[in-house]
Amino acid sequence: MPRENVVKEGETSMGKAGTSVKEGVVSSLKGINEIEAEIVSLVRNTVSNTLRATGTVATEAVTITKDVVKGTIQATEEVGTGLILSTKSVAKGIVMGVSDVGGDVVTVASQTVKGAVKGAAEVGADVAMVARRTVDGVIEATKEIGGNVEEVAKVAVGGAIEAAGTIGNTAVKAVKDMLVGVVEGVKEVAGSALPKPRQVPPPARKETESPARGKKR
Repeated sequence: MPRENVVKEGETSMGKAGTSVKEGVVSSLKGINEIEAEIVSLVRNTVSNTLRATGTVATEAVTITKDVVKGTIQATEEVGTGLILSTKSVAKGIVMGVSDVGGDVVTVASQTVKGAVKGAAEVGADVAMVARRTVDGVIEATKEIGGNVEEVAKVAVGGAIEAAGTIGNTAVKAVKDMLVGVVEGVKEVAGSALPKPRQVPPPARKETESPARGKKR
């Protein structure tokens, strides 16, 4: 009988430990989500209000984007951590803020990623991880505002690789490895959401095109 009691007590305490950890993790994750939402809101409002005040969205958006990214990097330097976590929220806030005032989201998406990658290199952060988080933030924001996700994904990935190129070959490889499949993934999602029936088979096109090519030559 005593042995059974020991086993039952052990099981109960393990169950409590598991529940306690689960609850702790859940509350921590909720806290992180709340912080991220606050950063998105802060950046979005700051960017849109600043652009409204200047009245020149087209020329000022890129400058303000650089300032915001720089401010984020300086903040994380002071705190000593958080650049990888915060870049997604900051990128999301920038794109949404620019969108609020009718700015060019595609251009700003590219500038945001470039700025984050270069900034990460300057402070010795993980360039590839920062690139990935920034690209994710830019894409997430574009989805929420109903923008051209595929186009933004292309320029964001291109911007990350271009910025990594100014750092060195190792950075380029790391960024490419981290971002592999992002654009294709977006295409696949877009394709499944909007299926396009293919009525004309490719061979039929080739047969009609080949005589025309012959005439031209």
